[in-house]
This record gives sequence, structure tokens and C-alpha cells, in this order.
Amino acid sequence: MIKVGYVQKLKIVKKVEFGVYLAEDTGDGEKDDKVLLPNSRVPEGAKTGDEVEAFVYRDSKDRPIATLEVPVLTIGGLARLKVRQVTQIGAFLDWGLEKDLFLPFKQQTYKVREGDEILVTMYADKSDRLCAMMDVYKVLENESGHRKDDTVVGTVYLISKNFGAFVAVDDKYSALIPKREMFGDAGKLVCGQQVTARVSRVLKDGRLELSVRDKGYMQRNEDADRILDMLHDAGGKLDFYDRSDPELIRERTGMSKNEFKRAVGKLLKDELIDIEDGCIFLAK
Repeated sequence: MIKVGYVQKLKIVKKVEFGVYLAEDTGDGEKDDKVLLPNSRVPEGAKTGDEVEAFVYRDSKDRPIATLEVPVLTIGGLARLKVRQVTQIGAFLDWGLEKDLFLPFKQQTYKVREGDEILVTMYADKSDRLCAMMDVYKVLENESGHRKDDTVVGTVYLISKNFGAFVAVDDKYSALIPKREMFGDAGKLVCGQQVTARVSRVLKDGRLELSVRDKGYMQRNEDADRILDMLHDAGGKLDFYDRSDPELIRERTGMSKNEFKRAVGKLLKDELIDIEDGCIFLAK
């Protein structure tokens, strides 16, 4: 069976005035399932019986048609494509063929604009028409080879209130910045953004958990500097301390309670702050 959206080996079974018809070589004689390869795409010297590798899609009149050009994306694949046009029904992407690839509004994880380069996969809808989608979770690979504490680069393709920010590392591998990490700078992430992150955990199936915060003492020093800046901006006093409610600390500083406590502990040790009556003061 000839499938739309795939590169497949087909045989020239019939020549006509406007091109040649291709079909699968099953050895059963005349084929009902044929697809046209127009004259403009027929290789010079091609003859009946020759085998070619063709990509099958639908033309501007929604008819199945073959080409020997290989697009940058096939069904189930991944590619970064440029938005050529945005219309009232969706966007159209440049994928290397004469007819642009359709990206329906319902398959957009964020609003795209003309000229954007976006990471997408491709599927065939109920009418066997090829469409792009931006939720690439199901086609990302798990086994990246990255290890804990590696620095990686990826694209945020989906943000979930329940789970966190889904990231395509190297535009290929499945990763997540968990919800518990979504505060401070991570809380400002948006879909389509490229992020540099640290691998905080490699799950049993190979998927990655990421953190955009530095590890250990480096983060502690950064957080301590941030608290000092806050103290200076507030006139030398903060009306909460390391035993305050975790949500209050997160809201005011963008840090977890443990991170805040580590930073406060460093500042106390360095004799840069004092704590009194539930408040933090710059040391005199």
C-alpha cells in the first residue's frame, strides 16, 4: 500500500502524456494503487520497470502525488521549520516542497509568527492530509547518552501547570524541567525559548530531568548575593527569615526554603547579616 508522508521504493508501471505512474512492486501484475510522478519530476531516461525512491504527499488540489525530492520532514520525524505564512486557519511551514506544510492552530503549543523557526513533527489527519504539530513529546528519543550534571541545550516546546516545562534537548531527546524548579528565572520560561540547563537526574527509561539553577556552592553564592541585593534595595531589612513560610520565601525570592536557608547560613557565617524578631538585617 502506498503511504502518504513517507519515502518509499516504487516502480514505474505506466507512462502517460503528463508523467509516469508509480506502484509497489508486489509481482502481482497491474496495480490499482498507483500515484502520479509528474513529467517535471521524472528522471531523464526513466522507463517502465525502473525502481525509484519517492515521497508521496497531496498537491494543492488534495490529490496524492509523488516527488523524488526528499523533504526535511516525514511522518514521525522531527525538524526545525520556518513559518512562511500565518493565516486565519493556521500557519504554513517551509519543508522543502512546492506545497507548504500546514500547521493547524490546534496543534500549536504557542502562537507562532511569520519568520519563526519552530520544532515540529508531522502526522496524517483523518483525511490523510499531512499536517505539522508542535507537541513533539511522543517522537522524542529517551537514550541521549547525557549524564547527571552534564550541561545541555534544548528548546522548550510545552509548559504544563501540573508537570513543568517540557524540553527537547539537542532538538532530539526528551527532558523535563519539573514543576518544583519552576520559580525564579525558570518561572519565566516560555515556549519556543532555547535554554541551557544542567542534568539533575537521568530516569530509568533514559529521559532527563533538568535544572536551570547552578549546583551546590555556586548556587548558594549566587543566592547569597541576591539576598544582599534585596537587603540593600529594601533599606537594610527584610521582614522574613529562614524559618518563614516556604511559599512566602518562594514568592519573595524565587528560591526554595532549603536554598534560602543555605544562602542565609553563608551570610551569617560571613557576618554580613543579623537575624532578629523574624527579620533579616544587614550587619552593622
